[in-house]
Amino acid sequence: MSLLTAVTSVLQLFGTGRSPAVLLNLTAPRRGYRVERDIAYGNGPRNRLDLYVPACATKAALPVIVFFYGGAFRAGRKNEYRFVGEALATRGILVAVPDYRIYPEACFPDFLDDAARAVVKLRQTAGLFGGDPAALVLAGHSAGAYLAVMLAANPQYLMAAGGNPSAIRGVIALSGRYHQSPLHDQTAETIFRGPARDETRPANFIRGRVPAMLLAAGSRDGATVLREKQQLVNDLRAYGNEVKEVTYPGIGHAGIVAALAPGFRHRAPVRDDMAGFVQKCCG
Repeated sequence: MSLLTAVTSVLQLFGTGRSPAVLLNLTAPRRGYRVERDIAYGNGPRNRLDLYVPACATKAALPVIVFFYGGAFRAGRKNEYRFVGEALATRGILVAVPDYRIYPEACFPDFLDDAARAVVKLRQTAGLFGGDPAALVLAGHSAGAYLAVMLAANPQYLMAAGGNPSAIRGVIALSGRYHQSPLHDQTAETIFRGPARDETRPANFIRGRVPAMLLAAGSRDGATVLREKQQLVNDLRAYGNEVKEVTYPGIGHAGIVAALAPGFRHRAPVRDDMAGFVQKCCG
């Protein structure tokens, strides 16, 4: 058992869906932004998002990013990712971190439906907090990276939620798996109602232009993550799409998101790269 798995198992004793990411909040200051908590985008208890509003927010429209956390669709809570909100809000970006339904409550495509509704709600409310609803970037780590890429690749999810896919200016995907290869995990196959296949594979829906993407992973990520990142890069470029590919040396699967937290930012320029990508897409 890995250390990350062991810590996750211990935290589950204090409530379903908890993940080790909460420990990184201890490093995040509370200045430079404010938090608007529990904005509802649906009727369920996990249909809520937190919004991190930069202190500099005025009537001038700020770029907006929605960050979907990871957790293998089995763990994660939005309040565990204050360090992500702080990292980007203090760079002048309006940041939303939504909860979404996870297993065993949800299976494919429930979490995609939730993610799409969260994006639609964010577009409806961003202007109230100084954000530009037409300058939206989707982002995520691990399972959240899959959500961000899939929403951009298959516009049907956003359209079914009443959204406009053209508002998506870019996608940032950190250490995602994109179902290019077998899942090799019985629980994952239960969550996705079967093996990896066309309907679960973002590349299957890329048949033309999609939003610009930043695809990143750590050099110590698993071989499957690194291989699938490269495969998705190739699929995107085959259709003339803009994609930036980054592999951070010496960083693993958890380390890439940890690098957003104060005290860990020296390990990899993830924060700078994300903020720079958002400004390029939305500037």
